[in-house]
Amino acid sequence: MNKHTLTLCAFLPFAASAAKFSVTSKPFGEIDGKSVELYTLSNESGAKVSITNYGGTVTSIVVPDKDGEMGDVVLGFDSVAEYVEKSPYFGCITGRYANRIANGKFTLDGKDYSVATNNDPNHLHGGLKGFDKKIWKARIGNMGDSPSLVLTYTSPDGEEGYPGTLNNSVTYTWTQDNALRIRYKSTTDKPTILNLTNHSYFNLAGEGGKTNLQHRVKINAEHYNPIDETSIPTGIAPVEGTPFDFRKPTQIGKRINEENEQLKNGKGYDHNFVLKKTDDGKLKTAAVVTEPTSGRILTVKTTEPGIQFYTGNFLDDLKGKGGKNYAHRSAFCLESQTFPDSPNQKEFPSPVLRPGEIYSQVTVYHFGLKGNPQKKKNKN
Repeated sequence: MNKHTLTLCAFLPFAASAAKFSVTSKPFGEIDGKSVELYTLSNESGAKVSITNYGGTVTSIVVPDKDGEMGDVVLGFDSVAEYVEKSPYFGCITGRYANRIANGKFTLDGKDYSVATNNDPNHLHGGLKGFDKKIWKARIGNMGDSPSLVLTYTSPDGEEGYPGTLNNSVTYTWTQDNALRIRYKSTTDKPTILNLTNHSYFNLAGEGGKTNLQHRVKINAEHYNPIDETSIPTGIAPVEGTPFDFRKPTQIGKRINEENEQLKNGKGYDHNFVLKKTDDGKLKTAAVVTEPTSGRILTVKTTEPGIQFYTGNFLDDLKGKGGKNYAHRSAFCLESQTFPDSPNQKEFPSPVLRPGEIYSQVTVYHFGLKGNPQKKKNKN
């Protein structure tokens, strides 16, 4: 396979030397005769993220641990064919509506709409062929001192039952301090509903690790959405006095097996947390996750009102990259979002997008280290 490489340099303010970064691309396979590419964005330290234009999927994030050893911290596959055949939404853009819509029905401006019930009896992540299963157009963005990839996709009126032609742009930027910044923008020609997120599965000890239970999680939320037995929210409830209180750093495994109706309904944690409000459009810290053996820290910031915390409850010995075994609860997701089933629950934030409006949100996943880590070991 031919590999196309673009290497660019930019000067950082007040820096003694140029900050080097690169964007590379290579074939990742074909779907229905259409080629799919894999793009890798690398910063000066050698940390990198790989993204395919199939579903806008993040396939790997390679960052250092406390000893300077680089490791991949997201679950995924080695080929696009595997994503098509068996991916449980690894790393993808989910839409038009991420998460669930009860019974696959909603009403907008007095008109009733039906969408696929692909998570019986509900609609999940945009339907049978959501944004995660589309081949997006890709181009290198305006980089500044960091590499970026711009993905675009136009969803036609009526696709998967949703009204309006929807123009979507998702920009991935990989910064010099190991942050993946995701900016979503969309416009429509008819009133519609929209809720986009990224569905990466993380294990900060390294993908293919045996468990996520040792990770310590802090979520900046005083309330969450309880769910029924089909994972549809039943309202808003305080986290205090429940296993859902992550206002202080708490190991995932500490309370996940408690006798609790909500943990039973989600088969673990699979719930939306109501983030503390800030000014509209302002990034706020939603969650911080630490992993003791690697020393890695993940900080998630977002402009969205909610974040879905999912603990890989449905992973079941799936074979991933390099033949690694992805066991039950061997990863977690933190998905920034509007609340699940918002189209049917008036007290939730509105997911409605109208002509002339711009859907705009930003989520940042920053990978840091606890304490005073050693410098990355140079293996070149």
